Amino acid sequence: MSLEVIEAQTGENPVATVLILHGLGADGRDFLPIAEQFDLTAVGPIRFIFPNAPVMSVTINGGYQIPAWYDILGADLTQRQDEAGMRHSQLAIDALIEREKSRGMASNRIVLAGFSQGCAMALMTGLRHRDRLAGIIAMSGYLPLADKTAAERSAANQYVPIFMAHGSRDPVVILPRATASRDHLESLGYAVDWHEYQMEHSVCQEEIADMENWLQHVLA
Repeated sequence: MSLEVIEAQTGENPVATVLILHGLGADGRDFLPIAEQFDLTAVGPIRFIFPNAPVMSVTINGGYQIPAWYDILGADLTQRQDEAGMRHSQLAIDALIEREKSRGMASNRIVLAGFSQGCAMALMTGLRHRDRLAGIIAMSGYLPLADKTAAERSAANQYVPIFMAHGSRDPVVILPRATASRDHLESLGYAVDWHEYQMEHSVCQEEIADMENWLQHVLA
């Protein structure tokens, strides 16, 4: 599966890439306005990549077809998981990372970010990627296939920085689901930079400012 992407650069000859995965039912344009708010002048020119998830039938959506990285089989999210769909998307996202490397971007200058379903795929793909990444941003999501992470993770990304943010009033991915993912990651030795905000299933200005600071740090 080859993903359609939207690209934006803050200048010529980018020194880093930030690849952002949207949530269920959205598309690559969803995070363009947020990326435009980042002031990463101190880092240098940045290439932002916003892939479009494929359109598929989603069980929890009554079977209607919408953009999705994988099927959602129930509100619990972790009891029954679309492993085949997740692994299919993992390969496609991994191919985008490889494409960046073929364009001359070192893997340790690539940040993989995602919101909700995109967060799940960012964690799943980033922790398994064969080469060290600059970091992973996990917004309002969870760790999928958590019981398989230890066996499948890449040693290269054992110490990858992880920015993890969640809303305390999130009704879609409830806070205990996110904190359980955080705790599992920490039990595997990952250093998680945890942020909690008074919001629902969304992104707030305080979170954008915190992500900007984190990006400046990991891409310094």
